[in-house]
Amino acid sequence: MIKNPILPGFNPDPCICRKGDDYYLAVSTFEWFPGIPIYHSRDLKHWELYTHVLTDDEKVDLKKLPSAKGIWAPCLTYCQEEDLFYVVYGVMNSMNARYFDVDNYLITAKDIRGPWSEPVYLHSSGFDASIFHDDNGKKYIVSLEWETRLGYEKPGSICMVEYDPVKKEIVGYPKRMWRGGTDRGCIEAPHLTKRGEYYYIMCAEGGTGYNHCVTMGRSSQVWGPYERDPKNPIVTSVPGVSYERSDPDHLKPKYFNPDSVLQKSGHGSYVELPTGEVYLVHLCARPFVPELSCTLGRETAIQKTMWTEDGWLRMADGSNLAKMEVPESHLPEVPLQMPPAFDDFDSPQLGNFYYAPRIMPSRFADVTARPGWVRLRGQESRTSLNKVSILARKLTSVRARITTKMDFTPEVHQHSAGLILYYDNMNYINLRKYYSETLGRSALSIIHLENGEKTEFLNTRIPVDDVPIYLRLTIEGRRAQFFWSYDNQEYHAIGRCFATAHFSDEYCKFGEFTGTMVGITCADRVKHCHYADFDFFEYLADEDRAVDD
Repeated sequence: MIKNPILPGFNPDPCICRKGDDYYLAVSTFEWFPGIPIYHSRDLKHWELYTHVLTDDEKVDLKKLPSAKGIWAPCLTYCQEEDLFYVVYGVMNSMNARYFDVDNYLITAKDIRGPWSEPVYLHSSGFDASIFHDDNGKKYIVSLEWETRLGYEKPGSICMVEYDPVKKEIVGYPKRMWRGGTDRGCIEAPHLTKRGEYYYIMCAEGGTGYNHCVTMGRSSQVWGPYERDPKNPIVTSVPGVSYERSDPDHLKPKYFNPDSVLQKSGHGSYVELPTGEVYLVHLCARPFVPELSCTLGRETAIQKTMWTEDGWLRMADGSNLAKMEVPESHLPEVPLQMPPAFDDFDSPQLGNFYYAPRIMPSRFADVTARPGWVRLRGQESRTSLNKVSILARKLTSVRARITTKMDFTPEVHQHSAGLILYYDNMNYINLRKYYSETLGRSALSIIHLENGEKTEFLNTRIPVDDVPIYLRLTIEGRRAQFFWSYDNQEYHAIGRCFATAHFSDEYCKFGEFTGTMVGITCADRVKHCHYADFDFFEYLADEDRAVDD
């Protein structure tokens, strides 16, 4: 059996494609770099983090964008006729006054690992843009047309426009062509495909919250009209009919289904196998209950599906409720390498599983300056939207232990470095070593930022020597606590236990749609040059334990 989620932690908005015997899956990254991870599999059960599409933080500039903006919902396709991969992605610049100012781009590559072409600007008419390659050679861009006018249904309708690959521009203006396959409202995430005589449109509806779902429609003409699948939604966490077109709120916690482990199931993309099998990937979430806080963010799951005799896509078990366990395909099993639990930084290159907010990790992280260590050059405060030195991994379980060894000597009070539990620039907990003018020496303390309100726990301040020191974070369900040690044997608790559930879309007021990260960090708020060295980063997570047990 395949156990869901196949990509735990912050891995939302999946889009899957196939080239030969290889399967590739792209997910959203929002303000994080590198952008658009590509996961690879040969059996749909085992997945490896293969590469990233966006690695130039000047060509794609996310600096100064608020949390939850940036790279939204990439569409990854493979055009067999051209032997070419396509990625369509949006850069969300602003959501002020619910205008959702987004720019959509298209890039291509012969090899999934790149190099990728120069971005082609498509349009700014809504988000979740995707591309469809028709068998007659024509190409179309499909997206949600974001509605801002008073008196019109929010968030809007699905629109489409032809794309001219020679001129590298759209032909005319996008036109509305689909209002959805249910009355759950909040339609988004359109993907257009063709099978036999029909064009199929797959969308997400209900909002990317607890009423989320996958729906389909079909037509004999690319421009429609499209008929609804009579069994919509085809995948969801909350089966049944709901009428929510008048409510543009995306979260809708009233639709939480206590009978399902996977919540928020929707935003799907499917792939056909050479065996004749069909699998659909979709986002999901596993909240703490009763808080309904999804600390791990929106994750990626997979469901086995099949085509019916009358040409509709259905889950293989005949239901539409997203399942935790899914039958494996008939493909040969191919295990793949996972990111190491213990990274000693002995490689001449930084692991591809590390991320940084708004800039590439290579801007401040160096594994060659001191062999066997990673050197983090300090930059701005962790609250900044500009240049911050946080080297982080995705939290994939709320049963985890994170440990590092740090060599750092602060010289002024603006120097600090340490371990961080991070949701966004307005919500984090940082165990840091810094120079205390009060003590006249280096010290450890904790800074907590909760929805923008900073608390410095000076009552737990501890003087420490300027020698290598071990820092640890343990996450046990709802409880997160920091520790420190001189010898990696005897650890001392520092500070109180913090609420893990507060790191979530549901609790954080300044960001949403992402997930919790854990990492190491350094700040030099004077000259942006003082550094901290880290000997290793250990991430031990119990992926088999439920989020809430």
